[in-house]
Amino acid sequence: MEHGNVILRFQEVCFAHDDDHPILDEADFSVRENAKITLMGQNGAGKSTIFQLLTGALQPKRGQIHIQAGASIALGQQVMPRERMGDTVREFFARVFGDEVPYNLDKRIADVLATVNLEAPLEKKIEEFSGGQQARLLLAYALIQNPDILLLDEPTNNLDADGIAHLTAFLIMYPKTALVISHDADFLNSFTEGVLHLDVYTHKVEQYVGNYSDVVEEIAARVERDRAKNAQLLKDIQDRKDKINFFANKGGKMRKLASKLRDQVEEAEEDMVDVRREDRTIRDFVIPVQEDTNVLARITAVRVIEHHAPRAVPVDITIRKRTRLLVTGPNGIGKSTLLRTLAGGKDPGVVITEGVRVGYYRQDFSGLNFEESAYQSLASLMPRSDDQELRSTAAVFLLKSNVLQNPIHSLSEGQKGLLCFARFVLQRPGLLILDEPTNHINFRHLPVIARALEHFAGGIIMVSHAPDFVRQITFEQTLDLGRL
Repeated sequence: MEHGNVILRFQEVCFAHDDDHPILDEADFSVRENAKITLMGQNGAGKSTIFQLLTGALQPKRGQIHIQAGASIALGQQVMPRERMGDTVREFFARVFGDEVPYNLDKRIADVLATVNLEAPLEKKIEEFSGGQQARLLLAYALIQNPDILLLDEPTNNLDADGIAHLTAFLIMYPKTALVISHDADFLNSFTEGVLHLDVYTHKVEQYVGNYSDVVEEIAARVERDRAKNAQLLKDIQDRKDKINFFANKGGKMRKLASKLRDQVEEAEEDMVDVRREDRTIRDFVIPVQEDTNVLARITAVRVIEHHAPRAVPVDITIRKRTRLLVTGPNGIGKSTLLRTLAGGKDPGVVITEGVRVGYYRQDFSGLNFEESAYQSLASLMPRSDDQELRSTAAVFLLKSNVLQNPIHSLSEGQKGLLCFARFVLQRPGLLILDEPTNHINFRHLPVIARALEHFAGGIIMVSHAPDFVRQITFEQTLDLGRL
């Protein structure tokens, strides 16, 4: 696709929530019209912050953000805002237009829902849709604005394979500018033309041309080149220092040679390059299991949702220690509803044994108290106060002291996900209920999480649309709601 003029530019942009913890430091980059750009970087590096700066939700501390005159921006959010859950579909989309709701709103909604491949009755409440359906509604909310710059924050979260394929085709054909945050490499490779990499250590933004995998390989190759260069320089520096020590005690010309070698050492030390640090990966961890439990849960009936109406289906599933049940089916079939019902204990057809501790990973993190600090959230699970154990557990998940002090609502979505796994370690559950546990998580962390789940001695009930992740865990049973 032909690229036109620069449509947005960051010029030495600095941003921080407080002076001690910078997020962006003199960020410089530009994006041209019609470009398809990926933002990559570790959880908490500032990817969503850049989107908030572009939309005006945040303001830079220093520097300038230039957006082409008249260019409109729309953001497809990661998670449906809680305050929108009570809206009907019509009310949800009407909010785009404020007090000037167009006369043909229903037709425009129908057109944009067709674009995201979703059937959604206009009077149905947002809270009644599945996570995958809500993801499509969030995308449609951005598209109905017909923006010149489309910002998508983890748009594949909760989407099934058909949904991802539909979104991929849409982005390839999208005639305007798109910036996308995602950890799905295959999805990104299908349309990405350039990458903005946010370095969590230097707080700089590096700009690359090429698809996602090309950039990952380029960064890795550069790191190795820089390490090799520094290794050779260190060898030469040490060799010269040894000679300096030998010649410095000699007289005449030898002393002059030692002085010359000192100058060479200073030049070599100046030539040392700052090796770009790889994104840190969480350390291997173990989720301790609750003792004295065997039968953890029984499922005798499930509700399958077809054409927005539930249908009860009898099943016979017993969850014991080391039972791993994978729940599958298309978006909207009732997977998250089943997990929510099981955790809530309000349906006689899905019952958890009394006394079993449940670790529940909700795809929207609604089980967390967003007003608590991360420290308070972890401390609430400990039978007795142990600051050292809490902090050492948090460190495994890259939750440093400054992160622990912050309210949960201020954390990135990826940090909220890691907080959930830290909570499981301290909780010692008998049963894990996991609804899309890879959502928002940096791809580098996923093999570590998969190993921990594979070795968990309790029961697991999981919904996931990440096949590579699922393949790393042994599931003895699969409940395919689409086949009932």
